Amino acid sequence: MIWRTLLVAIILWLLGFALFMLALPAPLDDVHTDAIVVPTGGAGRIDRGLALMKQNAAKRMLVTGVAPEVRPVELAAQYKASSRLFACCVDLGHEAVDTRSNAEETARWVREHHYKSVRLVTSDWHVARAQMELVNALDDDVTVVGDGVPSSSSPRYALLVAEYNKLLLRRLALWVGIGR
Repeated sequence: MIWRTLLVAIILWLLGFALFMLALPAPLDDVHTDAIVVPTGGAGRIDRGLALMKQNAAKRMLVTGVAPEVRPVELAAQYKASSRLFACCVDLGHEAVDTRSNAEETARWVREHHYKSVRLVTSDWHVARAQMELVNALDDDVTVVGDGVPSSSSPRYALLVAEYNKLLLRRLALWVGIGR
């Protein structure tokens, strides 16, 4: 009996992992939101967010999880972006240290600006968990769309497995009411 249960659990995990891999989101085109949020930590995320801002895809952008010593002018120079764009339309969040605190920092920022729609720009393998955390932290009247930045190279299998397991564990924790 225990072997059957274990076998069923393994099969369900493998099917879920396959769906997770097949559902990795791509960049969104022709979508306008009130705001763009970019958690730091992955290649191409900030570049994608800045490109969207230049296309007027949103009013404002938050880069969450920025090291406390980083200033807007430094980030603008690093990404070869206009300091005017940073001065008017890009905020840096210095409080977040992980996906969950990115969501909490973002939720405060969204409430402060009274936004009703947010484009979450993050690595394709990270969108599902980051979006789940952000939706959990926000009010019900805010729409969150995920914009997946393709990995510059194929993500390592171990990274995908770890991310899938984190997603499952966090979803279970939220389902039973832990960490709301």
